[in-house]
Amino acid sequence: MATWTSGYVAEISYTQGFYRELAPTLLRFVALSKAMRARGADEPLSYCELGCGQGFSVNVLAAANPHITFHATDFNPTHVAGARALAAAAGTENLTVYDDAFAELLVRDSLPSFDIIALHGIWSWISDENRRVIAAFIKAHLKVGGLVYISYNALPGWASGMPLRRLLVDHAGAATGPIDKRIDAALAFSERIRGANSAYFRANPGVGDRLDRMKNASRNYLAHEHLNKDWQPFYHADVAADLDEAKLTFVGSTSVLDHVDNISLSQPQRDLLADVSHPALRETVRDFLINQQFRRDMFQKGPVALSPLDLQDDWADQRFALTVRRADVNMQVDGTAGRMGLLPEVYGPILDAFADGPRTVRQIANDPAIAGLGWSRLRQAITVLIGSDQMHPCLPEAGDAVRAVRTRAFNRAVMLKARTSAELTHLASPVIGSGVPVDRFGQLFLLAEAENAPDPVRFAAATLEALGQRVVKEGRRLEDPEEHIAEFRAQFETFNTRRRPLLAQLGIA
Repeated sequence: MATWTSGYVAEISYTQGFYRELAPTLLRFVALSKAMRARGADEPLSYCELGCGQGFSVNVLAAANPHITFHATDFNPTHVAGARALAAAAGTENLTVYDDAFAELLVRDSLPSFDIIALHGIWSWISDENRRVIAAFIKAHLKVGGLVYISYNALPGWASGMPLRRLLVDHAGAATGPIDKRIDAALAFSERIRGANSAYFRANPGVGDRLDRMKNASRNYLAHEHLNKDWQPFYHADVAADLDEAKLTFVGSTSVLDHVDNISLSQPQRDLLADVSHPALRETVRDFLINQQFRRDMFQKGPVALSPLDLQDDWADQRFALTVRRADVNMQVDGTAGRMGLLPEVYGPILDAFADGPRTVRQIANDPAIAGLGWSRLRQAITVLIGSDQMHPCLPEAGDAVRAVRTRAFNRAVMLKARTSAELTHLASPVIGSGVPVDRFGQLFLLAEAENAPDPVRFAAATLEALGQRVVKEGRRLEDPEEHIAEFRAQFETFNTRRRPLLAQLGIA
């Protein structure tokens, strides 16, 4: 008999992850990087996330972008209850979360038209029927000029791994008991097959690495990523064809390093790709060159190219911020073509210009060291820093104070949860309109200060001790009280030195 789950995993919750690709500021930057016109991320937009999971990402984004109206749905009522509870605890009023299936959302009368529709991962995990419903929803509800973010498991990178995934599904499906135990058993059985000199593993050496990664992954993650009844990787061309029904055109990848070919492709690969003019075929060829396993694509309904003058003005007025300390910037960037060093003579002046806080390109352009780089190299360097997750596009400075009121309330709600759990790993930034990673220690230190605790170190240590928890350092649980406090004090000093100044620049600390 059919159930409301339709074969989708619902007995174990999905992870509480935050996905930066969902941020309106980053999506608009992708359009800018591709010289396409898109509405400003500071405008009063409407945003919908389909399949929001536990809703942590959309909660962060709603807090950091109070000028945007957010809607989200997930058919798992446990996920929705948690997402609504977090929004209520933070006083977030611009987020509505539904427990509708996609077909139910399609016929809901109260929905507005949207400037952005986002779906992370779920395209690969649902049935053909649901994919058709999503395409119909986008066609009915996306504004002209609106953006769609869609990510999915991709081919050819998943071709060799599909039989392993099928083995795990069949083994887990043949067993009984809690799903996490069934996943453990399926992984152990797959390991036995590998150990029995399996020809499949010998013919596909990368599958063994995939199995090793799965063994170390969260069981919640594995259940939702790989154990649904419906699961399918896609070629980009097939996704583009499905979304063509909704009048969408591919703009570019939200994996921004993909925009810089000399990081993601070797010279022979770039030469080969230069001979491919058809857009969809070009993406397919590129995926073969890098053995693409997961795509993060952005489409637009009615893309309009920016004129050269408008493009230069938009870049000049865009504000950016470092998301790591200047001293901690990694000058070695890993792309699909290998590791590339960032030239100090190019990146040094740019990093120095942003070291003290967010700036617009126009504000730094008069620096002689930056002006000498030229427009093209400056744009590419910023793109690389964003693609390597060391910089982020910002909202305009004029709205920082208003947005900070909402992010303070939200971040306090998250930090209160840090007293009992390390599950929520990001705080909302009013500056970048997105989430910033802050670990449990950092959250407890900030919470102590918000509550005027006299000693943040002892506050954080006592919080863990009240739950019978201790720091584990180098595999050893610190049972000695003085040793435990000493570790917290060392963490506090590191936090003050390496994280607090950056969090202050981003409007969090």
